Amino acid sequence: MKFNATQIPYHATGLFSPLVRDYVEGKGTAMEFVAYAPSYEGVQKAITARKELGVNRPLLVEVLKAQYANVPSTKAVNENVNSLLAENTFVVTTAHQPNIFTGPLYFFYKIIHAIQLAADLKKQFPENNYVPVYYMGSEDADIDEVGSFYLGGAPLQWNTKQTGAIGRMKVDDSLLSLLKNIEGYWSVKHQGKEAMQALSDAYKKGVTIHEATLSLVHSYFGQYGLVVIQPDDAKLKSAFIPVMEKELVEQFSHKALQPTLSTLRDQYHVQTEGRSINLFYLKDNSRSRIELKEGVYTIVDTDLTFTQAQIISELYAYPERFSPNVILRGLYQETILPGVVFIGGGGELAYWMELKNVFAVANVHFPVLQLRNSFLFIKSKMAKQWAELGFTFNDLFLTIPSLEASFVKTHTQHNLSLSNSIKELESLYISIKAQVEKIDATLGAHTMNLSVQSAKKMVALEKKMLKAEKRKQATSLERIRHIKENLFPENSLQERVDNFAEWVGDYGWAWVDAVLEHSNTMEQGFTILSAKE
Repeated sequence: MKFNATQIPYHATGLFSPLVRDYVEGKGTAMEFVAYAPSYEGVQKAITARKELGVNRPLLVEVLKAQYANVPSTKAVNENVNSLLAENTFVVTTAHQPNIFTGPLYFFYKIIHAIQLAADLKKQFPENNYVPVYYMGSEDADIDEVGSFYLGGAPLQWNTKQTGAIGRMKVDDSLLSLLKNIEGYWSVKHQGKEAMQALSDAYKKGVTIHEATLSLVHSYFGQYGLVVIQPDDAKLKSAFIPVMEKELVEQFSHKALQPTLSTLRDQYHVQTEGRSINLFYLKDNSRSRIELKEGVYTIVDTDLTFTQAQIISELYAYPERFSPNVILRGLYQETILPGVVFIGGGGELAYWMELKNVFAVANVHFPVLQLRNSFLFIKSKMAKQWAELGFTFNDLFLTIPSLEASFVKTHTQHNLSLSNSIKELESLYISIKAQVEKIDATLGAHTMNLSVQSAKKMVALEKKMLKAEKRKQATSLERIRHIKENLFPENSLQERVDNFAEWVGDYGWAWVDAVLEHSNTMEQGFTILSAKE
């Protein structure tokens, strides 16, 4: 199976924030909030700076080998893990929660982007090694988001009584029943048996979600050398103790954030403002905020309290009990990994761009930020129908009312615009105004009021004409709505709703190959892939 690729600029979609658009295009003040430009030159500068800030490579490799102990080994992953011991090995990282059954499509897009960019950087700068890494956000506690996915257009939710960090939860009967839904869905599809087997092998009752996710992602992408890191680990967190201690004692991140937020608000939307202490306390089945009040550290929604000495003692004894929130998560990631590029979605980049000063205060390297690739897949029959309607792929991002109006005006045999008549009417009333003012000057304002009312009625009449013509074109307009609703489910991007099951079920692993083949590396653009059948 082959796919045709059409790429359009991100700004043409109308779906990305001004901050992200300006960053991608190098406009406005967006570049003030990053350390490097998203370019090969920027990566080269990041590599030079990264060498100045070391990372505990032996610890990193030790932990990775332990995490992969029960996973079938692949040569590519083994070589990449071992290469992390070398000072000239750097990491291209993407991060995501361990969504059950991979969640939305962009889970794949992020990982594939990291794989392709790492390979591309090796070509650009062959004196170094580059490892693609999926950083698993296993400490996320939002079960409603991470525990749900769409299948065949229907939402499915993992209903479990487990609480706390998602990665620590275990596969239970409720989750296995959802797995049965995927099996049933794929049983009537042409492809996907191999991908389904990987799901069944990964999600065994009693294994943790982070173990299942590692197994699944490795089975799909281990052949490409992707390394998965599960950061909810006592040894890894021990390397982050100095930053967490600084946060507990000084609340440094909130203070460091304020100058940036003040500047950012002048032109862009603030993604997150953080908290006074940007750490959670993670124990057993809970992940609770840490608050400082009158010298006492309180664990919200629990009876636990600590003095400063006690909580620092707890940190050194049990670093795994402390979990960074969105403000400090990136610092933790870049503390344990020799990263030079971070790949994230628009929302992720928006909050990372608030953190440059936080990284600087903590003396942690701030990587190149790269907007992840975005794709829209359209099946051959639908692509043909869209072309027959007279639209281009760029038009897919227009609203349904805009598309309907454009189609009707293009295909009608009548003039549906009253703009010339409205202008003639305005001229007529100006003439009338001049005439009546000779009789009574106060009638001029009344005349112009009548002009405004008449113009409004003409606009309303024009809308009625368009509506009447739409009824004649009902079949084509219904097709427009069907295509838009299919490609933008829930009025959102396809990649934020659809699960890979639908596409692998129809096209097998050729669908993943298409994403690999057409993934950008440092270039930027929204890619539409249409199947050739």
